[in-house]
Amino acid sequence: MSLWVIRILFLALSSTGGFAISQVRPELIAHGWLGAIIGFGFGGLLIAIDEMIKGFSLRAFSSITFGLLLGMVVALLIDHSGLFEHTEEDTRWMIRICIFVAFSYIGMILAMRSNKEDFSLIIPYVRFAPQNKPETPLLLDTSVIIDGRVADLIDGNFLEGLIVVPRFVLFELQQLADSMDNVKRARGRHGLDILNRIRQNTKNELKIYDGDFPDETGVDAKLVRLARNIKARLYTTDHNLARIAELQKVTCIDLTELAKHLRQVILPGERISLRIVREGKDKGQGVGFTPDGTMVVVNGAQSLIGKQAVVEIQSSVQTGAGVIIFAALISSSDTSTFKKE
Repeated sequence: MSLWVIRILFLALSSTGGFAISQVRPELIAHGWLGAIIGFGFGGLLIAIDEMIKGFSLRAFSSITFGLLLGMVVALLIDHSGLFEHTEEDTRWMIRICIFVAFSYIGMILAMRSNKEDFSLIIPYVRFAPQNKPETPLLLDTSVIIDGRVADLIDGNFLEGLIVVPRFVLFELQQLADSMDNVKRARGRHGLDILNRIRQNTKNELKIYDGDFPDETGVDAKLVRLARNIKARLYTTDHNLARIAELQKVTCIDLTELAKHLRQVILPGERISLRIVREGKDKGQGVGFTPDGTMVVVNGAQSLIGKQAVVEIQSSVQTGAGVIIFAALISSSDTSTFKKE
C-alpha cells in the first residue's frame, strides 16, 4: 500500500512539474494542461518500467552496470587502437556505434552470468552482511522439510539466519502434494505446511531461490552445487545426500545423525520410569521405550504390560539398529516414590 502512495505522489509531482515547465518555457509547451498531461505520461512511463523490472535485484543492477562499463572500456580501447584511422569518417562512425553496442551488450551478459568468484579475479570482492545475523545461509532440502523437526529448531531459536529453499525443491514438494498416491500426497502437503510455518516465523527470513542448474539432472546434485555456490550450510535427513556433500566438501547437517548424538545417555545404576508395552524375547521379559525411542528390555516385567514401572539400568548393547538397554524391575504402578539416583 505504501508503494502505491509513493507512486501517486510521484504522478502528482510529475504533472505539477510538466505544468510548471509550460509556464516557464511556453515555447516548448504552449498550454498548461498539455504540460500536466505530458508530466503525467512521463511519470506513468517510469512506473510502468518499475513494474517491469520489479524482480530486478540490486546485485543484478550492479552487475549489469559493471559489465556495461567494462564493455565500453574495451570498445574505447579498440576505437583508439588505430585500426580504423584510414577509414572514411561516415564508415568509422558506424563502426564505432557497432563496437560500443556489441561490447556493452557482451559485457552486461557476461556480468549477469558470472558470480562473485568471477568478479574477485578482476576486483576485490567486499561482502556486506548485517552484523546481527549469521553470515551462512541455511539451505533446506525436500527430506528435511517433510521431516518437520527443522521447524522446531527454528522456532526454538536453535537455528538462525537466512533460510533458503530452492525453487526446484518447492516444485518437488508440489509434485508430491499433487500425487495420486495417498502417502506421497500426505508427505507433500505436510512439507508445504512446514514451509508455511517457517515463513510465519518473523525472526528468520525465508527466501525462495529461483536459480536452477539445467546441466544437473538430479535434485541432490543441484542442492550440493547451490550450497557450494552460495556458501550455505545444507540441512537434510538423507544419509546419501549428506555423504555426497561431505565428499564435495560442502557443509551438511544430517538431522538424523544429530538426533543420535543428542540422545539421553543412561548409565548403569540409574533408575528411570517407563511404560511396559510388550513382551520380550526371553521368558519373563517386558519391553519399554525411553522418550527418545531407545528400547529397554526389563527382566521380570512380562506381567506388567500396559503399566508404568520403575527400573534400574544394568547394561547396554550397541547393535546395528541402535542401542538396547537391559534393566531390572524395581517397582510397578506407583511411581510417586521414584527418584533418579
